[in-house]
Amino acid sequence: MVFASGAHLAAPEATLESVQTMLDPDALVGCGAGGVLGRGRELESGTALAVWAATFDDGGAATPFHATLTEAETEHRLEGLPDLEGSSGLLMLSDPYSFPTDAVLEFLAEHAPTVPVLGGLASGRTSGGEGALFFGEEVCDGGAVGVSFQGVEMLPCVSQGAAPLGREVTITAAEGNIVHELAGRPALQTVEQIISELSPRERGLVAGGLLIGVVIDSGKPEYNQGDFLVRGVLGADSESGALVVGTQVAPGQVVRLHARDARFADEDLREALKLRVEALAGERPAGALVFSCNGRGSAMFGISDHDAEAIERELGGAPSAGFFAAGEIGPVGGRSFLHGFTATLAVFPRAS
Repeated sequence: MVFASGAHLAAPEATLESVQTMLDPDALVGCGAGGVLGRGRELESGTALAVWAATFDDGGAATPFHATLTEAETEHRLEGLPDLEGSSGLLMLSDPYSFPTDAVLEFLAEHAPTVPVLGGLASGRTSGGEGALFFGEEVCDGGAVGVSFQGVEMLPCVSQGAAPLGREVTITAAEGNIVHELAGRPALQTVEQIISELSPRERGLVAGGLLIGVVIDSGKPEYNQGDFLVRGVLGADSESGALVVGTQVAPGQVVRLHARDARFADEDLREALKLRVEALAGERPAGALVFSCNGRGSAMFGISDHDAEAIERELGGAPSAGFFAAGEIGPVGGRSFLHGFTATLAVFPRAS
């Protein structure tokens, strides 16, 4: 996996040739980035290169792909996605201008529901303004690149960087992405009531932008932070009391208000990483790939290297690399979505 920023995008083919000469990988994919991450370090701008390499025991394989969308007068055709039968996970890096990532994730959820998909949207372009996706020795100007794993365990980790606020309520009337009623009352009225019950600090967070968390997998007795898909509240109708939110919703779904909060984002990332280490019986993973939102970094935390240092510490120094993405891909409630402001990781356990 290769992530390049700055001057490396003036002649990305030369950069890829150097990586190929040094490592001679069976599969190479990557993308242009506004900034990159390495072990304990973040370079949010300027010229940098992050390279992450892995080898697998017998039975493990990584199959690279380059997927494209062909537009015709009567239909759109998706080409190049790998056959996911038997896949243990998928890494995908998309060009945000030429590839319908949201729609493809919906397609994959329907046709390969057990395959976790992680990755992000490329955040850097060539000096000529073209897309920069890396596939072997080629630089592709559109579509999506990635790898499909076979026999390789990949643990997803998604930290959404938003604090839950107030009590949980149930959607009682909704259509598409419009919430008409919450707990049997007009949605706006219910939200205003919940906000009035918050502490002064929490109301201050809401003033910076209201978000809503929607439970995707409702088959649990209680819900934790990782169970909510966090999306923006896009608008409200004061007459009808309806809310417009950034995802499809349905009656019966449980929701909770959220807001961006650097302090909670720090705690949530560390807790999510601790849970992954616990799942590995406390053993340090073999490595991790990191896809952090380009709205995080020093803009969110006020300091440099926040996510990279947290990952370095919580994963015991496991080799990690990644980039600051224009959108992050990772699962919530068993289904993969495109997110914003998240730190998303693909954590790879050591071979047993």
